[in-house]
Amino acid sequence: MVKISLEKTPQRGMSDAGEDPLEETEEDGETEMEEEEDYNSYYREVESMPQKLKEDDLLVWRQPREEGEQEEEEEEGEEEGEEKDGVEEKWEKGEEGGKDWEEEERVEEEEEEQGEEGGGVGEKEKKGEEGEEEWEKEEGAEEKGEEEEEGGEGGKEEAVREKTEEEAAAAREEVAAGVQEETTVKPQEITKSKIGLEKLTLTDSQSIMSGTFLKTHSGDESKRASEHSETNELFRDLSSQRRFLDLEQISSEELQISSPDSQPSSKLGQKIHQMPQDESGQEGIDLEAEKGERIQDKRLSNLSEEKGKEFQPKTEIPEDSLVATSEDILFQKDDRANVYPLTLTWSFGWNSSLPVYYIRDENQRVLLYVCAHTAVIYNVFNNSQHHLQGHPNVISCLCISEDRRWIATADKGPNCLIIIWDSFTGIPVHTIFDSCPEGNGIGAIAITGDAKYLATISDAEIQKVCIWRWTLAVETPACTLDLPKEYGFQNYLTFNPTNNKELVSNSKTQAIYYLWCEERDILAHSAPHLTEKTFNKLVGKLTQSVFHLNLTQILSATMEGKLVVWDIYRPPSSASASLDFPHIKPCKLVHLQKEGITVLTTVDSYIVTGDIRGNIKFYDRTLSIVNWYSHFKLSSIRTLSFSKTPAAPPTEKSNYPPDCTLKGDLFIVRNLIIGTSDATVYHLTTDGTKLEKLFVEPKDAICAISCHPYQPLLAIGSLCGMIKVWDYEKKKYLFSRVFEKGLGIQSLTYNPEGVLLGAGFTEGTVYILDAMSLENQIPEPFKYSRTSVTHVSFSHDSQYMATADVRFTVSVYVVVVRNGHRVWEYLARLRSHRKSICSLLFGVHLDSNEPRLLSLGKDRLLIEYNLLKSSKDHLEVLDIHRTDQGNYPTCMVWYPPLTRELFLLICNSGYKVKLFNSTTKMCRKTLLGPVYGSSIEQVQILPVKSTLELQKRYMVFINRDKVGLQILPVDGNPHKTSAIICHPSGVAGMTVSYDGCYAFTAGGHDRSVVQWEINLSALEAAVSLGGEDLTPFYGLVAGGREGKFYRVIVLRVNTSW
Repeated sequence: MVKISLEKTPQRGMSDAGEDPLEETEEDGETEMEEEEDYNSYYREVESMPQKLKEDDLLVWRQPREEGEQEEEEEEGEEEGEEKDGVEEKWEKGEEGGKDWEEEERVEEEEEEQGEEGGGVGEKEKKGEEGEEEWEKEEGAEEKGEEEEEGGEGGKEEAVREKTEEEAAAAREEVAAGVQEETTVKPQEITKSKIGLEKLTLTDSQSIMSGTFLKTHSGDESKRASEHSETNELFRDLSSQRRFLDLEQISSEELQISSPDSQPSSKLGQKIHQMPQDESGQEGIDLEAEKGERIQDKRLSNLSEEKGKEFQPKTEIPEDSLVATSEDILFQKDDRANVYPLTLTWSFGWNSSLPVYYIRDENQRVLLYVCAHTAVIYNVFNNSQHHLQGHPNVISCLCISEDRRWIATADKGPNCLIIIWDSFTGIPVHTIFDSCPEGNGIGAIAITGDAKYLATISDAEIQKVCIWRWTLAVETPACTLDLPKEYGFQNYLTFNPTNNKELVSNSKTQAIYYLWCEERDILAHSAPHLTEKTFNKLVGKLTQSVFHLNLTQILSATMEGKLVVWDIYRPPSSASASLDFPHIKPCKLVHLQKEGITVLTTVDSYIVTGDIRGNIKFYDRTLSIVNWYSHFKLSSIRTLSFSKTPAAPPTEKSNYPPDCTLKGDLFIVRNLIIGTSDATVYHLTTDGTKLEKLFVEPKDAICAISCHPYQPLLAIGSLCGMIKVWDYEKKKYLFSRVFEKGLGIQSLTYNPEGVLLGAGFTEGTVYILDAMSLENQIPEPFKYSRTSVTHVSFSHDSQYMATADVRFTVSVYVVVVRNGHRVWEYLARLRSHRKSICSLLFGVHLDSNEPRLLSLGKDRLLIEYNLLKSSKDHLEVLDIHRTDQGNYPTCMVWYPPLTRELFLLICNSGYKVKLFNSTTKMCRKTLLGPVYGSSIEQVQILPVKSTLELQKRYMVFINRDKVGLQILPVDGNPHKTSAIICHPSGVAGMTVSYDGCYAFTAGGHDRSVVQWEINLSALEAAVSLGGEDLTPFYGLVAGGREGKFYRVIVLRVNTSW
């Protein structure tokens, strides 16, 4: 019965609103002015009624639940028993008579059709809308009064229903007679009502006001008083019943009611007058289907907020976390099609100056490291990568939460960013813009163990320490602190693992302790000066600092193999205001080892160090050594990262080594990742002490890359003297060669047959290597230059090889036959340019199929050499042409044969692309090239897979920091180009795969190579969206087509004609 009561109560209220207005309108239609005066006199009385009803309601709520139950049962027996057709009878009918609802709905539809014909409804609706605002202020109090009036009207429904039917018939007659204006009702009679969500009685406030107005208009005050007492009794019954209401027992139908706030009062008034009734006075209208689930949510929210203390449902709504969580779906297969012309698919190399983190273990071994401006999550077992892209500059620091879920990265440069990532999905959950507007970016970053707060130190002359409440999605720090210059450059920062209000940072000479007083928004710090006189011993340069395991000390490692122990003094709460902040003092200098300590961290109950000799040592809380790994012969340790999962307890099959204590207990520690200064990453399995080399990358700048002409092979050369060859389709390292110290690879090129690999070195040496074994193909390397060899090129028949160096010199080598063997010999060299050479290119004479050699320099000279007339030590020049007057050329490439005329495409520093006739060297066309912040530095034409693609060609280019695509032929259309940042610190080189599916860029000093997948269909789609004919070019004019400049041009053209 409780459930049905929630639905029937509002219907009764609406019934009253639908009956009485018609009755009073019929009786007093000719005395409209008197009706207004009577209504105004009663309006003041009605204002005081809701307050009285509210007081009565509060009295009932304060009664104990047990007494309320008993009183309600007695009152129901006394009052509702007198009404045979009353409220209780209707509730029972609502439960047992569900089959009759369809009939009631049909009756309702008939009544609605009749009501639309009734007179006076339209004006009532109009005036009802005008009175909405005036009555909304009293809606909250009127709700309770509605319930009371509804209960009091239960015994008179039969008479009112008969009168309503008569009035409806009379209204239809008046409409036919044109007397619509005589049936108007005051606007206040029909108002928008609110649902009493917190009371769960679902009554309409309009019914009580409409019914009360009609009864007062008749002047029966005593009758109104008796009805008031009856409604109070009925309200107590409803209030007591809702105390035992369970949200779990409320069906969706019971919670769905129409919202008067979202329904016009005119429509509501119309429905009120059209409601049909059954024999017991029950209305058949059902407003629940109109607003549905939205009202249900609103009711639940209002109930939980306003009546949370008085009414406690059994079901509790869980609070949402600040950051949405999801399962680990990072490496699930993604079948989504690429929608960008260039998509990053793989990163070769890593920034060995930044740490490597062990973020997954057990069944999957997943690492996190940095490659240029991208953070890479690498799955070792699956050999797959996920790239965290979003930084416009090279990433300078990163950190990870204790649960390995949240990753924070920061960069250095203009418009620097701080991005927090979800490692389970690879999605950036928060980005902090303008984190260091006055500086050059972020120099150090740390995150608390619970991942709630983030701390950063800027990379500026005056460093700033900031604490960020990143989970609140705010763009300003919670507190900041400017550090004096004498503290030195703070390059390391970490939180106290057990107290997220304490931090420590250090430079090479100064350690600083911080305490964040959140209630005061103050970041207090203590930085005692530390010199050799402090301990009368050599301290050394500080490297890293951590909080001691006993929580009252800080440890700072030095390059002299020592630990500085700092005591944290926390004054008592009774101390004076000037001493209410903790501070640190150096108390001890512990000489742990001879080797300089490069890494200092803690894990479980151990303090761990890594040193310049590649040793890893474990100490207990008293700084007594427990165990160490020194037999691996590693290079200097750069990073140590332990697994998230603790070490498994020892079993019979375990092979943990014993520690070095007197007891000789098993040394049980977690597995760890080791990163060294030579860019090598290892995995150490402590159970059995198994060291596995995961990957070895170049430790110096990468300037030379080249793709094999018909196999998916990529050769990468570094200034550290390493050449590595990869299978870029399988993402598999194949073989490598490391040259002796002092030989750095500056340039690499495969010959057209893919058999040889020419390599130019930084000290002027030229090697010709076997492409599959990287062994020398000549007895001795060529040593004819004293400076770095920047370009290496082979002729189409592999009979010639040419090189260019930094000293503006071109050298040529030729294949000769000696004793029946083909050998390479030096031919000649010539210093033909006055400035650096930007391109060295072989071609083919169309008439003789002989090779041609051309060089282009920043001195604006295009020089072609006569190879046939050249001899030993004499390189013949065929012709010299000047390409530009003001700008200097940057690169050169053979233009594909899209026309009968053969061209050389030359790009210059003015963003222009010029086409020169390959024979006469005359400039045939000058066009606008790609404009992306800097001029084009290197160009390559994408190879075609079939003859059908010969008429649709594409060009790949790089500028200072971007890689892009251009649709040929070049016509200046800006929509035919697309570019993306590939290496913010500068691109050193580019190459294209033999099938034209991939482009590769080398980042130079960021020690990385990025593989880009080419999607030509996406580029073509962008061109089609740019428009046709002259539409794409209007944007090149200042102000566009609607701008002043364009209008002036059009005006002058029109006047000239």
